[in-house]
Amino acid sequence: MQKKLIIRTGRVYAGLRGELGDFDDWIRRELGADGDSWQVIDVQAGEALPAVAEVAGAVITGSAAMISERAPWSEATAAWLRRAHAANVPLLGICFGHQLLASALGGEVDYHPQGPEAGTVTVHTTAAAASDPLLSALPASFAANVIHWQSVQRLPPGAVCLAHNAFEPHHAFRHGSAWGVQFHPEFNAEAMTRYLAQLAPLLDKAQLSLPALQQNVAATPHAAALLQRFAALLPAAAQG
Repeated sequence: MQKKLIIRTGRVYAGLRGELGDFDDWIRRELGADGDSWQVIDVQAGEALPAVAEVAGAVITGSAAMISERAPWSEATAAWLRRAHAANVPLLGICFGHQLLASALGGEVDYHPQGPEAGTVTVHTTAAAASDPLLSALPASFAANVIHWQSVQRLPPGAVCLAHNAFEPHHAFRHGSAWGVQFHPEFNAEAMTRYLAQLAPLLDKAQLSLPALQQNVAATPHAAALLQRFAALLPAAAQG
């Protein structure tokens, strides 16, 4: 049986992890009944990824790391993602994972010129999303939780933009069997509120108001539902 992977590229802040769990726990929660069948590989800690042929699909988590740092573990993971993409393995990158996929497949990632995007924001789907296997069920506009300093400045050649907003032109893309979402489908309202508090000094430096951001946090059910829809794609994608 092929493995379903959660590729962990970073950890939730230690102050929150004991109470709320880690990124992989949040992803498993949104995967629902299927969550326990996913294996976690912590690439930032040096754990090795299995051979591509052994993998049915993978979700790549967020991270406090930056793509531009070109850390050895990040570069090694990017090389594995290129091989997995070439083998048509379904992939879903979240935040840092979204950026890592874009960079691995030939796109450009760097600091967003307007600084960080944080909190609950409105994201709009593009016309291409209407026929996309993963994003087609989303409404034209939906709420999503975000926290990122870097951004996909240019999509990989051949990739299609599936979602955007006024701040972030590439909130979601697809390239073959790979999807990237800049927003966090695994962040619920509590996680977003608490995460913002952890980042208070950095947000203040960026002239973003923590009370205003926290007051604006809302439920994001449409974004969260992406994880179960991705899991549902795996059997058909793996056979095809």
